[in-house]
Formats: sequence, C-alpha cells, structure tokens
Amino acid sequence: MNSGEQADRDFSRARRRAFLRRVGAFLRNDPASNKLLSFDEVRSALGAVERVYLGMRTVAVADIVGSVGRHRDFDRAFLPSKGELGERWKKIDRLMQKAEELPPVSLFKIGDAYFVNDGNHRVSVARQQGVEMLDAEVIELRSRVPIDAKITAGSLLHKMELRFFLERLPVDRVLPEVKIELSDVADYRRLGTYIEAHGFRLSQLWRRYVSPEEVLRDWYEYSYRPISEMIREEKVLVAFPGRTELDLYLWVVRNRERLALEARDNRISPEKAMDDIIRKRRWESRMPGSG
Repeated sequence: MNSGEQADRDFSRARRRAFLRRVGAFLRNDPASNKLLSFDEVRSALGAVERVYLGMRTVAVADIVGSVGRHRDFDRAFLPSKGELGERWKKIDRLMQKAEELPPVSLFKIGDAYFVNDGNHRVSVARQQGVEMLDAEVIELRSRVPIDAKITAGSLLHKMELRFFLERLPVDRVLPEVKIELSDVADYRRLGTYIEAHGFRLSQLWRRYVSPEEVLRDWYEYSYRPISEMIREEKVLVAFPGRTELDLYLWVVRNRERLALEARDNRISPEKAMDDIIRKRRWESRMPGSG
C-alpha cells in the first residue's frame, strides 16, 4: 500500500471515529463533552489577558483541547468533523508517514490546557497516528482561575462564575486553603452575597470600614471553618456523593436561616441546621424509587 492509499484509509478511519464519538456523546445526552473548545471563548470567560512568551516546548498532544478559529472543524479528540478537510489532512498524513520533519505547531497555553494557533491538521493527524508529544512554540495567557486539560464546554460557565467571584472577593489570595468549588453555578454569586453580607454586619459592629481581606478572614474563622470542621468530623459528604464541602456549607447556612425564620428564633445553631439536612436526606433515601 502506497502512502496515498494509506492516507485515504487513515482519513476515512478518522472520520468514522469522529462519527462514532458524536453519536456516543448524543446518546449520553452530553454533546458538549465532544466539542473542541474555542480559544476566544475560554480566554474571554477566564479574563486571560497577560501574555508571556514561553518559546519552544514539548507538549503532550492530549493536553491540546481547543483551537483559535478552527474549533468547529475538529471534535474534542481532534478528529476531523468535515469531509472537506481531507486534502490538507491527507497531505500532512503522508508527510508524517515518511517521517519528514514538519514545523512546530503554534499553541496558546492557559493553565495546563493548550489551544492551537497554527497547526490544527498536524495535531489531528498526530492524534490519529498515536503520537504522544509534539514540538510547539508556546505563548501563555495567565488567569487566576485554574484549568487543566479536562475542561469542557459544559464546565466553562462554572469557570467564568468562579472568575467573577474571585474578582469580587480575593479568596484565592487571602484564603488559599479554601477550595472554591460549587456544584450549582448560581451558588458562586450566592456565596459572594453571603460573604459581603457578613462584611456589612462586621462594619456595623465595628463601626468602621472593613477591608475585603478582614471580611474574608473573619468569615472563615467564625462562619466557614466551624461548619466545615463539623462536616468533616461527621463525614457528611458521604451522604451526598458528587457534592463539595462548600455546597454543604451553603446548604447549612441557608437551612439555618429558614429554620430560624420558621421558629422566629435566631438562636438556631448550625449543628441543628445540619442535623435537619441529614434527617431529610435519610428520609428521602427511604422513599420508593430513590435508588
């Protein structure tokens, strides 16, 4: 089989794999998981502006998750999603078969994820041929929101809300030990509002301006830490698989406010609020059809 025939076969195989991946994502009701990320959308969501030239690097092909302007031409595995890509794709495939040296690809780096600026077909063919590493010229865009190669189009909204939250309240700088991770995307703003309300009460109590750093440290010491320690000691997360410690913290806080309103008693403790959540969870788990 000559290189032209092999390239035809490789492209047909790649298109078939792309089709099967698209069908699989549809059947899982998760088409976003198979989408190649748009660099511009990720950069905008994360507020990544500062650029640093990193020069030549060797990059894992699996860490390349998006493209500048060509994200609709390939799927998440960089398989070609359009038949008209064949001529260019097969030309690159033939060159790689002959082990001819190709110029390095050009990549943007955000966090631990990479996006193709130039060389989309080279990345696609490399993945199809099982190449694990590529030489690349890399420019890094820095963001305070951490991401890695697991990021998907579906999780991008969470990252954007996390960015807004950190711009509002610098938890990552003041309390680096607190992992800001919430299951409900709307809870980032709810958490921000709750911490700011805590700060307002402090300013009323202390009768002076309270800096965001002071607010965060006081919130951590007298609101978050006691509840988080209680969650860990009681191993409450075991009853709520897939949820985070901050999820439960917000549930406890909001449930305490609800119970206090119902009882017309502001002395309701966080312990009682958490016990109420656990009791309801156990009752729900005994309901028919709860699994």
